Parts: sequence; C-alpha cells; structure tokens
Amino acid sequence: MRVDYDELSRTLAALTEGETDAVALMATVACEVHHADDRFDWTGFYRVTDPEVLKIGPYQGGHGCLVIPFSRGVCGAAARTGQVQLVPDVEAFPGHIACASSTRSELVLPVMSGAGRLLGVFDIDSDQPDAFEHGDADALAAILAATFRDVR
Repeated sequence: MRVDYDELSRTLAALTEGETDAVALMATVACEVHHADDRFDWTGFYRVTDPEVLKIGPYQGGHGCLVIPFSRGVCGAAARTGQVQLVPDVEAFPGHIACASSTRSELVLPVMSGAGRLLGVFDIDSDQPDAFEHGDADALAAILAATFRDVR
C-alpha cells in the first residue's frame, strides 16, 4: 500500500484542527503516517530538548535511540543543516546511527514551529533499500508545515 498524501493531509488537518501542543501533534502525525504506507517501518519524532541535542519523542515501531546529538547520524544532519535528508542506503551514510539493524533507507525532515524555531525532526525508516522519493519528502514537508504552523 502506498500513501495517498492528499487523503493523509486531509485526515491530519481534521484530527489536529486547533491543537497547538507540539507533543500531541507529533503523536498524531507519527501514528497516521506510520499506518499510511507499508514502506514505513519506524516513524517518529526526535525533539530538540537541549542545545544540539535530540531526544526521542512520539513514535510508532520498535525502540528508537533515546538521544541523538546534532553532530551524529541522519537525524542529527537534518537538525544541524535544517535540510531534508533522503538516504537510499543508510550503510553508505557517514556516521549513520543504527538504532535498528533492519533499517535500510531513511527519510528525515526538520520540523519547524510557526515562529521558525526548530522543534525537532521527523524520521521515517524503511526496511527496504531506496524506499523514499523526493515526492515523499515534498508531501511530508507540506504536511508538517501545515500541522505545526500554530505551534510557537
């Protein structure tokens, strides 16, 4: 099953209307996105909790890493640079952190508040190599921007 991003966007807009709590929004997004596509093996957020530090937030799937410094891994790169990280082969990514040995590819997007503050990153892992496309990144970036726009 491949995700229908238009339907996912409508569903999330309806579920999160009026909500401004970042953790509540993260939990809802993680759940809905995770169950929207068979490619998504682990889906969740890492929150900025201290300068240059990400800690695990709401997620779906097996255990994730508890703490990720901005200086390490795909999630750290997304937080550090503010750019989407689309990694077709995690083994080829310098400094990749293997939170799960089954992960083959990864898509990580920075999550910004409506005020432009980095809240964290949205991480999707797949047990399939080269599972993600630029269209996935673009659609998810639009969903995240709409969902977190009222978070300050």
